[in-house]
Amino acid sequence: MSRQISARARILIVDDDVTVADLLGRYLAREGYEVTSVGDGGSAIDHEHRTASDLVVLDLMLPGMNGLDVCRRLRRFTSVPIIILTARGEENERVFGLHLGADDYVVKPFSPREVTARVGSVLRRANGTSGDEDEPPRIVAGSLEIDLRARTVTAAGEPVRLTAREFDLLAHLARHPDRVFDRTELLEQVWGYRFGDTATVTVHVRRLRAKIEADPAHPAHLETVWGVGYRFRR
Repeated sequence: MSRQISARARILIVDDDVTVADLLGRYLAREGYEVTSVGDGGSAIDHEHRTASDLVVLDLMLPGMNGLDVCRRLRRFTSVPIIILTARGEENERVFGLHLGADDYVVKPFSPREVTARVGSVLRRANGTSGDEDEPPRIVAGSLEIDLRARTVTAAGEPVRLTAREFDLLAHLARHPDRVFDRTELLEQVWGYRFGDTATVTVHVRRLRAKIEADPAHPAHLETVWGVGYRFRR
């Protein structure tokens, strides 16, 4: 389902470290965002049930319910973009968070400016402001239909709920059918990162296959070109 981002985007920070949440909140507010902070997972879920945010910045290390559980529960009822905050040594948790539906991650210690830049990037894509207005509005591949303007996807006539990054990745590959992209290219062209962990791309491809392919183990559209990367087949 396409999400409409408000003119003054609402950001929810979920972090029990008051100092970090306050610093990050001040940087985001300076960019014009409306910021709310909570210190635990239960409060975050309650907040999203009451007031849908435009983006959630979620620390994985939380008291009680950890960030992975929060991410899992949020994905049951919302496609809100999620950026997770992880410690440098938490690679398994970071990858698992991406599997659960997080759109992006930032490794601690981080610069508030870096997080602010990531927030802006994810919101622009979630709002559909990075597309080409002259391109065809829809891409059809068999029973798969991608509406580039509405940012919606249907598979076999059924709507598919995608996160902002999942849609961006699928749309980018579908716009260039049969072209093979390596993971580094996709990380730069879809995420906008010149450097980063290419496992992020791998995880998102797996998530997409689980959602759009009739048989994810033998994908009809998102093909792996071994030793190179991925391509989209119509």
